[in-house]
Amino acid sequence: MQRPRADRIRPMSNEAATISSTAPIREVTVRAVVLGILVGLVMGVANVYLGLFAGMTVSASIPAAVISMGILRGVLKTGSILENNIVQTIASAGESLAAGIIFTMPALIIAGVWSDFDFWVTTLVSVTGGLLGVLFMIPLRKPMIVDDDELIYPEGVACAQVLNAGERGGSDMTSVFAALGIGAVIKILADAVQLLGGALNQAVAVGKAKIFLGLTAAPALIGVGYIVGLNIAMLVFVGGAIAWLGAAPIMTLMEHGAITDGMAQADLYGELKTGVRFLGVGAMIVGGLWSIFMIRKGIAQGLRETMSGYRSSMQNQAPPLRTETDMERRWLLLLVAATMLIILGLYHHVTGGIGISILATVLMTLCSFFFVAVAAYIVGLVGSSNSPVSGMTICSVLLTSGFIYMFGFEGDVAILATLGVAGVVCCATCTSGDVCQDLKTGSLVGATPYRQQWVEVLGVITASFVMQPVLVLLHNGYGIGTDAHLPEALQGNALDAPQAGLFASLMQGFFGDATLPWGLIAAGAAVGLAIVLVDQLLLRPMNARFRLHVMPVAVGMYLPFGLSTAILIGGILAWLATRGGKNERGHERGVLLASGLIAGEAIAGVLIAIPKAKEWPLPTLLEEGGAQDALTLAMVIGVSLWMLRASRARA
Repeated sequence: MQRPRADRIRPMSNEAATISSTAPIREVTVRAVVLGILVGLVMGVANVYLGLFAGMTVSASIPAAVISMGILRGVLKTGSILENNIVQTIASAGESLAAGIIFTMPALIIAGVWSDFDFWVTTLVSVTGGLLGVLFMIPLRKPMIVDDDELIYPEGVACAQVLNAGERGGSDMTSVFAALGIGAVIKILADAVQLLGGALNQAVAVGKAKIFLGLTAAPALIGVGYIVGLNIAMLVFVGGAIAWLGAAPIMTLMEHGAITDGMAQADLYGELKTGVRFLGVGAMIVGGLWSIFMIRKGIAQGLRETMSGYRSSMQNQAPPLRTETDMERRWLLLLVAATMLIILGLYHHVTGGIGISILATVLMTLCSFFFVAVAAYIVGLVGSSNSPVSGMTICSVLLTSGFIYMFGFEGDVAILATLGVAGVVCCATCTSGDVCQDLKTGSLVGATPYRQQWVEVLGVITASFVMQPVLVLLHNGYGIGTDAHLPEALQGNALDAPQAGLFASLMQGFFGDATLPWGLIAAGAAVGLAIVLVDQLLLRPMNARFRLHVMPVAVGMYLPFGLSTAILIGGILAWLATRGGKNERGHERGVLLASGLIAGEAIAGVLIAIPKAKEWPLPTLLEEGGAQDALTLAMVIGVSLWMLRASRARA
């Protein structure tokens, strides 16, 4: 699914002040680089957890900028706007890799190809995909980001305005760290000592049908809902309602798989969960293909601008000003060549065949180049949040699997090659979208492009090395994907990994011996098509502000209903905080608090996974039941009221 909209963080209205191209100002400093790497690692870890948990990730740019300003200006009483820009650039490049990795690598676990995450394969997919996302964007900076007035790059503009308003960073930093602590403490109370419950669930019988209601008691999900806003939060909830209030009760009235009247409630829920997932798979496929179709003109324009950018980069020109200087061409070509060789060696290592390795490398290069150009254009128009990353990855999976099948490859080798291509392409696409916004921010505040580009390379490399350890911890501590392939001790609490589950299902059907439930997938696709038709009616004849985007609905169909409910609460809070549009400063503070809750819960979740993976005994302070449910409900209400009060407060 797309990222939550960073441009919903409504920055102050003052214009960004550009630093003179000849001004002697500090930019890439040791403190900025170290702080950027640390924030990037934290947000990268948070996004790995959040993406596996809820199928969404959040952008680090504005939270990183605020934290940087709080530490450099608020605490150290020093630092320049360009140093703060370097911090957010490194952090953004690092955390953007999380979406590319979690969409694809866990699919190898779910499909049964891997029993655990291979360190070097996971790390090198992340490094090479991230590098291509940075490097392929460099020749496009001037024609797309500087010269094209049509492309506004909304998140980049918003971050530049926040950087320019950096004098107030100290108080915002305090709020972020307070929220981080609250999120961490609640996660510990729920998962480590069992004082709080992880969810409030209730099965309701309507005749012979069963309806499973739920609320996942996770502050991170409330934070996600706040960041994405009411429209997207409602769409995720609509998807959950379609699956769990519509399809699931119908399944209980019909003979479907192992569902019988005498089945235990937990087993019935598990069987229904498997069924509604495939409805979500069908809807996600339609959503991905529709997303690509809707941006077909943007694809063509993006490719035209790409070729224009590459031609202009090869022309001999006078030495540019500091604010117009990109990475030297020799370094660009050397890094691209080195990345391609690493990818070829990586594919040969995982597949064992030179033929399929060359084919996969060629397909990866073409797809990465194509989708980087598409992403660069689309995020300029509508922002990184609306860039159809899931759709692009689905298309690359379908294209790659088709070619690999035609060349006669099958089994685990074919799955490894296909998902290896998809992983690199997805990392490149996600990274390029954030790189565009970062370079736009830099152009508005007077940064040096080549310095930004080099620190983006650094951010990609450093963040890549934490992806596999975090995935291993989460898989051993909670489990990733469906319960079928997990040990009994982890069943029932696994992280859903919706996009990875989709790709694993496709791979098992294309190259494995699994039989896909095509009837359910077709039904989900039909629902997706109906959503597309309704959305077109809202868009054209009615010109409605509310949109029915298919991909968020599809993700809601795939996720447990409790997650959708929690996300909706966050969306309602954001709407309540901004009614009338008169409290932009308060809303900005609310988004920072939401980011803190997400990061705090994610970090605590990763730390708690260590004793769980080691099978160390953890205390149980309160048994499941009415008292624990009451405390859990009180926590949800308390966090919600706190966020609403903070968001509605005036600056």
